[in-house]
Amino acid sequence: MTEQGARPIVVGVDGSTAATHAVSWAAQEAVRRDLPLVIVHACVLVPVAVPYAEGLVPAYHRAQLEYGREWLDAAEAVAQKAAPDVRVSTDLVRGWAAEQLIARSASAELVVLGSRGLGGFTGLVVGSIAVAVATYGHCPIVVVRGADARTEPRHDGPVVVGVDGSPTSAAAIPFAFRAAASRGVPLVAVHTWLDLPLGEIGVDEAWNAIEREHRALVGEWLAPARAEHPDVPVEVVVARHRPAHTLLEQAENAQLVVVGSRGRGGFRGLLLGSTSHALIYHAACPVAVVPPPRP
Repeated sequence: MTEQGARPIVVGVDGSTAATHAVSWAAQEAVRRDLPLVIVHACVLVPVAVPYAEGLVPAYHRAQLEYGREWLDAAEAVAQKAAPDVRVSTDLVRGWAAEQLIARSASAELVVLGSRGLGGFTGLVVGSIAVAVATYGHCPIVVVRGADARTEPRHDGPVVVGVDGSPTSAAAIPFAFRAAASRGVPLVAVHTWLDLPLGEIGVDEAWNAIEREHRALVGEWLAPARAEHPDVPVEVVVARHRPAHTLLEQAENAQLVVVGSRGRGGFRGLLLGSTSHALIYHAACPVAVVPPPRP
């Protein structure tokens, strides 16, 4: 059993189909990790300064809170159906969703979001919440995606991890191995050489030697986590393409793709890399963005 005070898995909801998928995914993950699940709805009670509307404000705020409670109750039922053994609680909070979830990420094991939201999570797929939380969150963030906004994410296929030798990539590797081990599925480690296809820079003839060299590097990067999870089958993919392109291809047949928050190619000070950003927007499966370890 989990020790008292364990970090929970936190999932944000807003009544949308995507949020329902996120709750189901988070509940199953909570049971796999033997952690409590906290379902959160953030309700923004916007003040109204127009004198003639002041009488309507209390009723409007009550309605917002009632909707929030209804969405939380519905989400709790979804969680219990998806994972009957889950230990679940709900929390209706006041404030902006991104701020609330980023704050909670400091004491969470994982924060889970749907790929498209309503209400307090409006515009999630275009970056208002998912990118903000993935950029500034203190723990791994999972954006639950399917083939489209209304399709439940798949639960078969391997776990895919992007590796490039950077510190954030190093953080993503143990997360990915643990995910694969808990699901009993293989791990696919994806590494790309440079950010351009080799044909564009005239070194096709050297590819075989380059591929052997980089496969050896990937083996070194994976070795510590592989030793901890010897039963996880591992496939290494070394590709001649942009990282985002190759990971998106692999995500089409995966149940989870894992990346660091920023890779070796990021600009200094850019907290969320272009590859992570592309996956949040376009991947056909849930995406885990793993930040560097806490100091």
